[in-house]
Amino acid sequence: METHDPLERTELTFLLGMAFQLVLSEFVSRVDAAGYADLRPMHGLVFQVLHGSGATSSELAERLGVTKQAAGQIIDDLEKRGYVERQPHPAGGRRKLVVLTDKALAHLAVAGRILHDLETQLAQRLQEAGLQLPRGELAALIRTLAGDSIPPLRPFW
Repeated sequence: METHDPLERTELTFLLGMAFQLVLSEFVSRVDAAGYADLRPMHGLVFQVLHGSGATSSELAERLGVTKQAAGQIIDDLEKRGYVERQPHPAGGRRKLVVLTDKALAHLAVAGRILHDLETQLAQRLQEAGLQLPRGELAALIRTLAGDSIPPLRPFW
C-alpha cells in the first residue's frame, strides 16, 4: 500500500530528531508555564547529573561532554539563581562538590510530573490511532547501536 505521507519516506535520523524536538518543545512550554521559564533543557541535564550525591565541576563537564570552563559557567549561573551550591568535597582538598538545592529538587519534582503527564497524553493519543509509544523499539535501537554501554544524553543542540 502506497502512502502519501512524506514523513514515511524521511530518513530515520530526521524522524528521530523531529520527534525529539517536538516532545522537548512541548515539555519546555509546560515547564515554563509551571513557573520555571528561567531554566532550559541544558539545566535539566545538569540536574540529572547532580541529582543524588552531586559532582565536581570536572565530573559534570565530563558527563555533559562540555569543557570545564563551560561547566563552571553553568554552575556559577545556577548558583546565583539558587539551584545549586558548592560544598567542601568529602575527600578534602580544594575540590568542591556541587549539589542541588531544595529549589532544584522542587523543580525536578514538577518537571517529572509534567513529563509523566505528557507521556500519558501522547500514549492516549497514539492509542486512539491504534498505535503505542515506541519505547520498546527505541530501546532496541539503542541497544543494537550501543550494546551494554548506554550512552549519556549529551547536549549538542
